[in-house]
Amino acid sequence: MLETLFKGLFDTDLTTVISVTDFIICLAVSLFIGVLMALAYIYRTHYTKSFVVTLMLLPAVVCVVIMMVNGNVGTGVAVAGAFSLVRFRSVPGTAKEICTLFLAMGAGLIAGMGYLGFAVLFTLIMCLMFLLYNRLDLGAKKNSESFKTLTITIPEDLDYTGIFDDIFSEFTLSHDLIRVKTTNMGSMFKLTYNVLLRDITREKEMIDKLRCRNGNLEIAVSKQETVNSEL
Repeated sequence: MLETLFKGLFDTDLTTVISVTDFIICLAVSLFIGVLMALAYIYRTHYTKSFVVTLMLLPAVVCVVIMMVNGNVGTGVAVAGAFSLVRFRSVPGTAKEICTLFLAMGAGLIAGMGYLGFAVLFTLIMCLMFLLYNRLDLGAKKNSESFKTLTITIPEDLDYTGIFDDIFSEFTLSHDLIRVKTTNMGSMFKLTYNVLLRDITREKEMIDKLRCRNGNLEIAVSKQETVNSEL
């Protein structure tokens, strides 16, 4: 009776039917894999509950889909198209989030094909490497501290074309004027530069020289925004 309940309407004698026991085992292993990946992802990561829940469930979803389309090439192509639609309709994420989703889909794919041991082994190895790479800085902190955005206010009678080039040549490896804006009823200009510092310990010395050049008006220093170009 139980086997009849879970039998497909279009199954034939030539169709390989997945048993309920095998289905539950594959589903349970996929859910376990999702939990492992979620735990690895939240380590030292700013995350949202919705993404973590998605990461927990995604391997199980992929596993079930692969089990259902097993042996049907046409259905498999249609499923691949459906997954691509989900990606294009979602908010663009960071490289880390997208990589984690691909890992979850890969683990679910292996489990759906019935290789549960390989799926668990793949998940454990990837989670360990994920944790290792999270602990390694890989020079990211030093790199982010070297790239700065400078906003310098100057009076309107000061020609800003190349006015700070000599200072930038001394303290930066590169500089680029990306924005010019009038302020204070047109009596001042605000210049925005993207710079790459030669030595991050000489940042204050550079600001002091800029203050002497712009008449001690406002100068703002901030980290360059890299979220939009993270991929």
